[in-house]
Parts: sequence; structure tokens; C-alpha cells
Amino acid sequence: MKDRILVVGPSNTDMIIKLERLPTPGETIIGGEFATAGGGKGANQAVQCARLGAPVILLARIGKDPFGDRSVEQFQMEGIDTSFIIRDAEHHSGIALIFVDKKGENMIAVAPGSNSFLSKADVEMAREAFKISSTLLLQLEIPLEPVEASVFLAKEEGTRVILNPAPAQPLPQSVLENVDILVPNETEAKILSGFPPDEDISPLELAKMLRAKGVKRVIITLGSKGSLYVDENEQFEVPAFKVESVDTTAAGDSFCGALAVAISEGKGIREAIRFASACAAISTTRLGAQPSLPRREEVEEFLRQRS
Repeated sequence: MKDRILVVGPSNTDMIIKLERLPTPGETIIGGEFATAGGGKGANQAVQCARLGAPVILLARIGKDPFGDRSVEQFQMEGIDTSFIIRDAEHHSGIALIFVDKKGENMIAVAPGSNSFLSKADVEMAREAFKISSTLLLQLEIPLEPVEASVFLAKEEGTRVILNPAPAQPLPQSVLENVDILVPNETEAKILSGFPPDEDISPLELAKMLRAKGVKRVIITLGSKGSLYVDENEQFEVPAFKVESVDTTAAGDSFCGALAVAISEGKGIREAIRFASACAAISTTRLGAQPSLPRREEVEEFLRQRS
């Protein structure tokens, strides 16, 4: 039965320092709070799906080290199926160093380690996971080869593909035309469309260009301005929820995980985007990536209060 959400992507351990402001090049700033937390876009999205009650499989390559041991243990505690995680004895687990200022803006450096060695062969060996999943959720923090292999295998198995193209890079037409829902932010949409990040071009024009490349449905996230949705039949905006932001680190991952859950449950696209926006908003009110991700009852109460 195809009832799972399969997430293919990286897992990191985040080391976070909260600062009054972000440093400039060459500057040392004495910080405040320090914390470690689970991170990595794939792991974040898988955890968000699980906390919303969806059955989730994570396909990732994780180091055979204490960081990796802790990550897998945490996934299992969240109820995530870890049977398709590859433990890598030759490369360290992914590590991210994160600075967060008092406004919630962040600066991130990543040593991807084992994440960089997820391969096409790893994906092909996990075909069974594709067979039992209704939805595949992907990002671009792993090499392009397993991303392409995942998209094509999903199409063979009749699995819906949701791609969050972050961090942004140009993608082959063959990948884009097999994506059911593309979820970039504005900068990522510009890069995918062949423009520099500072190009002055409207989100609507960008969405239309991405549709012309073969993407079936496009959702451009616009931060505090909300989201823009475009498909062959309609286009509309969904406003963001106003909250007191503390840390935006995993907001995009929260949005994408929640979107995958809502779509897999059969929600209409407008309702699914609103649900995802609520999750993302809640996540920005707390420090850290995975610690910030909300659970189902919290999201539903948040939406009830704003109905």
C-alpha cells in the first residue's frame, strides 16, 4: 500500500550559537546561548512529517560515529522508519555551524561529510521504499546524481515528487519536467530560471518560467509576504502568519514537510499551503532546527485561533 512519505536527503548535527548580531568577515563576537540539535534539510523534513502524524521513511547516508548514532536514535524516537539509512564507516556525519542573531536571521556553514556520498546505487537499492510511498520529498543538499535517480525512480513507481530546490543550483530539464510540485524561495526560483539572485523580476514571472520548463505546479515561498501558487489553471497567493520570529533556520523545511503531509492526506492545494504556512510560522518562534518543528495538535490549535 502506497501510504508513506519518503524523504531523501541529508542529516546533520547542528551546533548553534545565538548572538546579538551576525559577525562580519574577520570579526569575533562573544555569543550567548549554545545548543546542539538535529538538522539537515532531509532530516528536518522527515521529522516534521513524523510530528504531523505521517508514516515516514528517511533515505540518507549517515556516518558511523557518535553524531550519527545519536541522529538515528532520535529518528527512531520520532517514529521515522530508519531501515533505509546507510551507515558510512568511512566518512563523518554531517555537521552544521549556525549563528543566529536576535532578529532570527542566521548564518550557516556545513561540513556535509557522509551526505556527500549518497549515491545513485544507494537510491536504487531502496526501490522498495519508493514502491510503498505515495510522496517523495527531496532537496539539493545531496549530490545531484541521487536526486535525479530518486526523481526517475519515483516516476517509475507512480510516486508523487515534491522538490525543494535548496540550496539552489541549475537543474536539468529532465528533472524539472518530472517534478509534480516545486517549492523554491524567491532567490532559488531566480537561480533555477537562469537569473542572478539580485535580478529584479516578479515571483509570478519566475513561476511562469519554471512552469515553462515542465514543472507541473510551483509554490514560491516569499517569507513574511507568504506564498505564491501557480499551475496550468490558476494562480493565487496565501498570506503568511504574523508571529514573533526567533530563528528562521528550519522554516522552509517545516513548510515543505507539512506540505507533503497535507498533500498526501488529500487536502486541496490552498488548504495545504495554509497548513504548511502555519507550521513554518510556529517553527520560527523557537531556536534550532528540529527542536523548533511543531506537532499536529499545536498546528491545528494555531489554525483554530486564526480561523
